[in-house]
Amino acid sequence: MRPEWNDYFMKIAEDVATRSTCVRRSVGAVIVKDKRILTTGYNGVPKGITHCTEETCIRKLYNIPSGEKHELCRGLHAEQNAIIQASYHGVSIKDADIYVTHQPCVICTKMLINSGINHFFVKNPYNDPLAAEMAKEAGIKITIIP
Repeated sequence: MRPEWNDYFMKIAEDVATRSTCVRRSVGAVIVKDKRILTTGYNGVPKGITHCTEETCIRKLYNIPSGEKHELCRGLHAEQNAIIQASYHGVSIKDADIYVTHQPCVICTKMLINSGINHFFVKNPYNDPLAAEMAKEAGIKITIIP
């Protein structure tokens, strides 16, 4: 795919991130195959669950650092929501690519590997050595888009 397509899909991921309901970070993801958008996702709570606020964010209340104790959060990551949307709507994401505003954490990396995603295009790198190691071992290419 030509480099301008990468910029195009990353811009869409950035637009999707504006829908985030997380008070700490806005992340957007777009899953693409053959230059077609299959699904999108942003970070936030599951449907029917009250959104976090500055006063109710568990991670903020307990001062949990980024990259630690992912389970202590009411929200889902953008990549998780993009995968869930594919499942919900019966869309195969096997052999697709993902454009994400922030590099996937180890939990999302494992999910993306098993979902059949081939390539991560990332705007903001994330220091998660285990995620990087697992992606490399699984043959996933990671491209940083400035």
